[in-house]
Amino acid sequence: MLSSRVIPCLLVQDGGLVKTVKFNDSKYVGDPINAVRIFNEKKADELIVLDIDASANNAEPDYKMIENIAKECRMPLCYGGGIKNLAHAVKIVTLGVEKIALSSILFDRPNLIVEIANKIGLQSVVIVLDVKKKFLSGSYNVWTLNGKHNTKKNVVDVIKQVQSLGVGEIILNFIDFDGTEAGYPIEDIQRLKNVINVPLTVMGGAKSLENMSDAIKQCGLMGVAAGSLFVFKGKYRAVLINYPEQQQKEEFIHGK
Repeated sequence: MLSSRVIPCLLVQDGGLVKTVKFNDSKYVGDPINAVRIFNEKKADELIVLDIDASANNAEPDYKMIENIAKECRMPLCYGGGIKNLAHAVKIVTLGVEKIALSSILFDRPNLIVEIANKIGLQSVVIVLDVKKKFLSGSYNVWTLNGKHNTKKNVVDVIKQVQSLGVGEIILNFIDFDGTEAGYPIEDIQRLKNVINVPLTVMGGAKSLENMSDAIKQCGLMGVAAGSLFVFKGKYRAVLINYPEQQQKEEFIHGK
């Protein structure tokens, strides 16, 4: 049986490691390779790397950067950004990436999910849904192209669609919580998880290990991901790549 995973998420832009707040105001925080090395030492469960501008700029994946990260990475690696066809996905997997994350292409070519899953395996296909709550409403819409385009599609409908096509995992990324360290929107996650029947990872808002633990205990999540929590430290948000020690993670996240 799979256990809950604690996952750093690295955002890259122009080859550098950046951090955003609500998908805006990207701040350069260093070299992604250095971050990967630290997460190797800390024995992180998994790593998500997202090129936040590739799809928005209609650019192909940066294969050299992906290769360099994959060569350094000693944990399961998920990459997303700029993947528009089967050839892109296959090439990335040959570079040593275990999971392919798809987002905006879902709305242009939904059957690409099926094509990629048939080629590289269902477990290697991840759908990232960037979601934002509608004004004066409790429901969420899915946004694409790094939060620039509102698809005006309800996230529940999209979840049902991708699950009918076949997908190995869903990542829910809460735009309004990105980089805020305000805490996960746990009540909304609970509601959305009721319609999800594949492994789920959430990100956006993680403020502490206790917050991650609460999300897992209350929602039964498979994965809790964070960017700022593992990149910054302290109230002045000094750049410090960090990750909990194994015993600490077991105590706070898995209740041991």
